[in-house]
Amino acid sequence: MDQTATGATVTTAALAALALAMLVACGGEGASDRTSADAVSTTVDTVGGVVRVVNAGTAPEWELLPVTSIGPTSILGGQAPNEFGRASSVALDPAGGAVYVADQLSCEVRAFGLDGVHWRTMGRCGEGPGEFSPFFYSIAWAGDRLLSLDLGAGRIGEISAGGEWLGQRRTVAAMGASAEIRFYSAGPNQVYATELVRSGEAGRLSRRWVGHSAEGETADTVEVLPGAGSRGVMCEWGEGMIGFFEVPFGARRVQHPGPDGLRYSAMTDEYKIVATRGADTVRVIERVLTAEEVGDAEWSAVEEEWDQWIAERPGASCDPRRPVRPAAKPVVADLFWDLGGRMFVEVERDGGNYWEAFDPDGALVGRLPAPRRKEGIGTSSLVPPAFGDGLVATIRQDSLDLDHVDVFRIGGRR
Repeated sequence: MDQTATGATVTTAALAALALAMLVACGGEGASDRTSADAVSTTVDTVGGVVRVVNAGTAPEWELLPVTSIGPTSILGGQAPNEFGRASSVALDPAGGAVYVADQLSCEVRAFGLDGVHWRTMGRCGEGPGEFSPFFYSIAWAGDRLLSLDLGAGRIGEISAGGEWLGQRRTVAAMGASAEIRFYSAGPNQVYATELVRSGEAGRLSRRWVGHSAEGETADTVEVLPGAGSRGVMCEWGEGMIGFFEVPFGARRVQHPGPDGLRYSAMTDEYKIVATRGADTVRVIERVLTAEEVGDAEWSAVEEEWDQWIAERPGASCDPRRPVRPAAKPVVADLFWDLGGRMFVEVERDGGNYWEAFDPDGALVGRLPAPRRKEGIGTSSLVPPAFGDGLVATIRQDSLDLDHVDVFRIGGRR
């Protein structure tokens, strides 16, 4: 193995000045993360063909500037286009002019302008061209067409910007709900669709991401790493009963396909994003942040919850015997990409979550507040955002559990 290393530290004066000029309070700060005298520094080393990028200091502040919010104004409405039964996915026209919302309950895709005005509705429940099944979860733009992932019908639909049904592609059909079975965008013309596959003699069910562009299925297929547990406790009791106690603050794996067929993954308790191609590590992106410990009162609450849980399962045999206190709280909550190939990392902190943006080479370039997002289908994960030309759209729920779509412009200067 080549052990020679080359290193370079990049701290641009422009970034330093920008960071110092734009240090303002902006949701989700931890005092240990912010020092006004610190500018962003990025250190790049290459060892054995693996590029290691380490980022430290204070990221320049970016803004989320509200553009529009689409949703009901009361619970007394009828079937207005801005009233969603179950908004499961949102997509932004790469040209920057429209918002597309997948409503799973009504089997429709609704298009709105950036002023919130309804343009058109596409689809209905059914199995024919331009129709969707109840297992219609996800939409995403690839080039000049909107793709729809309909697992119930086992197909990916192709829709023009004007709402015309252009055709379909086959995918593996699946029933059931999961926020992880969806589209993953990785650029302006690069989208990955989740497929469920069986492999091995036992027919073990696993996931993979299959690449798609406007022209069709691409050569990129990325295997999904097996899930890593949340440091929970597995228990058996009675006659064949099995249960899992999920430990709060436990680590888990987050992963996302990225540009050029790379898989990016991280354990949530360490700010280290590993990019791999197959079994080979290509790049490691690290961020220096102060760890946040699990407080005594917080852990006491976990143990009280555990004591109640195990008391309801007398005679249970558990591995481990009881919850293990994590050394630190999770820091990485999610990963996603914008159309320019920038990676966004949702950072989890006591003071509130925020996003940090990295350029395609792994250098930290900005920080902005994390917008509210609703819980995903069938899991506790959150519905992913959609990126457009300088825009980001999210789905959230209000206090009445009504769905709203919020669109923001990302401002990099104040």
